[in-house]
Amino acid sequence: MTKPDESILQPLAERMRPASLAEFVGQRHLLGGGGLIAKAVEKDLVFSMIFWGPPGVGKTTLARIIARETRSRFIHFSAVLAGVKDIRAVIEQAEENRRQGLRTILFVDEIHRFNKAQQDAFLPHVESGTIVLIGATTENPSFEVIPALMSRCTLLVLHRLTASDIEGILRRAIGDVERGIGSQGIIFTDGAVSAMAAMADGDARFALNLLETVAATLPAGIGTPERPVDIPDLEPIVQKKLLHYDKSGEEHYNLISAFHKSLRGSDPDAAIYWLERMMASGEDPLYIARRMVRFASEDVGIADPFALDVALNAMEAFRFLGHPEGDLALVQAAVYLATAPKSNKLYEAHNRVKDTVRESGALPVPLHIRNPVTKLMAGLGYGRDYRYAHDFPDAWVPQEYLPEALIGQRFYAPTNRGYERQVKERLDKWIEFKKTRKKQENER
Repeated sequence: MTKPDESILQPLAERMRPASLAEFVGQRHLLGGGGLIAKAVEKDLVFSMIFWGPPGVGKTTLARIIARETRSRFIHFSAVLAGVKDIRAVIEQAEENRRQGLRTILFVDEIHRFNKAQQDAFLPHVESGTIVLIGATTENPSFEVIPALMSRCTLLVLHRLTASDIEGILRRAIGDVERGIGSQGIIFTDGAVSAMAAMADGDARFALNLLETVAATLPAGIGTPERPVDIPDLEPIVQKKLLHYDKSGEEHYNLISAFHKSLRGSDPDAAIYWLERMMASGEDPLYIARRMVRFASEDVGIADPFALDVALNAMEAFRFLGHPEGDLALVQAAVYLATAPKSNKLYEAHNRVKDTVRESGALPVPLHIRNPVTKLMAGLGYGRDYRYAHDFPDAWVPQEYLPEALIGQRFYAPTNRGYERQVKERLDKWIEFKKTRKKQENER
């Protein structure tokens, strides 16, 4: 018997792992023109860094590529399996590499699982340059990585891949004869590829594992030019009903529009219906959460200042719990936002300010609210006649803060709804008092 090609025995996700930055999909903010990693690789100036991002976005792959495309040796280190003794062995190897004129990139997967003593063991070697540390974590490194190590590394946030990114990865695997499933000649409809991408929820590894499972379990006669794989063919494999999600994006925008308008219209029943429709169709739950965070400022605003907290907390709760436990946090936020008092006055004020800044240009800061840092600045009138608000009753004093050309301009006009009514009463009182004071000063 001949020995089988070992690459064929590897999972599809491993075989399709990008081998260069040119093949890498996503993270354009780091790899595009002028991106931090793109510049570092181009100049062969690699620095210690922490990759923070969700699963399947390319943290390990990116570390391998950085090592491959620079004068570096790559060592993969698992925080789950290794201890301080293993760290010492790696450092010895790194010192030997250094004597040969090569840097060592030590990639620590799931670095948040290392305890303080294990993380401390890296410090002197990162400091001396014996190793370039690249840590990967799905947890917030501010809480999981010790400050001394964080201060020696650059934090790089890797974003969840878009549905379009995942589709591109799937199509490459479907068509790749050598590394992918191209030799099997399986044909997929656009809808089936889109459905698999939606189910992956930004995780490329999940998407490729799903594709591999589908390819291995298809009934005979399906996947041909006459009978390509379609959405109903995926349902027995993934064991769930897949709702239609138009690849052109129309259905995506229809559903999010229906959801947003139901929230704005204060209909909690419709809001949670459209929320569930999106979730069942494979929409990214964090996209829905982001839309609710935006809604909390755009359509609720100061009418209920807690709305933004509720939306943000729901997003973080979903990040922490994931499906299905985290779904209820999104439902809770949707009901809260739908039943909250509404005001779009912050949104209108923001647009007015943007228009004014664009039209009026860089108007000078009034002298009395400039900070007189030096004697020269004080001599030029910086800070002269400034009134410190806390020296006056209710910590408020009639004083102009806008540039002279804009004095009297109103950008924010609150409603009488919810908490915003109190804000309106307070502002109206201050404006009237300012008018009275100005009239008295003019009569003197």
